[in-house]
Amino acid sequence: MATVAEWIQGARVRTLPNSVAPVLVGSGAAMGAFSWWKSLLALVVALSLQVGVNYANDYSDGIRGTDDNRVGPLRLVGSGVATPSSVRLAAFICFFVGALAGLALVVASGQWWLLAVGAVCIAGAWYYTGGDKPYGYSGLGEIAVFLFFGLVAVLGTQYVQAERVTWVGLLGAVAMGCFSAAVLVANNLRDVPTDRVAGKLTLAVRLGEARTRVLYASLVAVPFLVSLALTLDTPWAVVGLVAVGPVVPAVKRVLGKQTGPGLIPVLQATGLGMLLWAVVTALALGLFHG
Repeated sequence: MATVAEWIQGARVRTLPNSVAPVLVGSGAAMGAFSWWKSLLALVVALSLQVGVNYANDYSDGIRGTDDNRVGPLRLVGSGVATPSSVRLAAFICFFVGALAGLALVVASGQWWLLAVGAVCIAGAWYYTGGDKPYGYSGLGEIAVFLFFGLVAVLGTQYVQAERVTWVGLLGAVAMGCFSAAVLVANNLRDVPTDRVAGKLTLAVRLGEARTRVLYASLVAVPFLVSLALTLDTPWAVVGLVAVGPVVPAVKRVLGKQTGPGLIPVLQATGLGMLLWAVVTALALGLFHG
């Protein structure tokens, strides 16, 4: 039976900036309509779905044998420390918690159509690697991450508070979507050799390593262009450029043709850059918007 520490590793805590950052940006974009308790509920939804999809991926990849020779964090099913059924149950529990928090947000906002959005998010989380034809095995993972962790997470958080979507929120959503997609690109770049053998045709496998490295660099550049564009709302948005600190070394590693374990620091640095960008940008928008 897996230990508590192994379950925590399986949850892939280091991926959680992908959930926290969009909620911060969406709350900042809500500006004068900010609600701490709605932000908290949105955060519960995001974190629950993030951990849920991590367990779901562990389960689905594990039973397919995709994780048999993985580099990186512990895989519960692939390593044999937890049974597939227990990992699947953990994923479903996380989805249930996220659904409850989402339902509370829907009731509070009165926007019942958001139930459909929530259902799509849960389905997207499961079928990324689950089901007979997982879209994560067809090179569509980055698009899904851009949509769910960018557009849906940021604009959803803004909408349940401000009851509107603005160009500021949209630009923030694009930035978060690109950051999150970059994390997945780096992850899939690391796993190209094993994914190719396992028949997992991620975008990195389809593009090849050289073009995938360029894609990563292009994605992480977008949020800094967004920072400059957001200065039209408030000059303070330029503080987002501080996130270039952790991102530049990551880009150097990727373009420097690091492989395997050498790309693990890239995942950490990209997540840190995303979270830093989100914190300072949310503060700039929330406190000093035009």
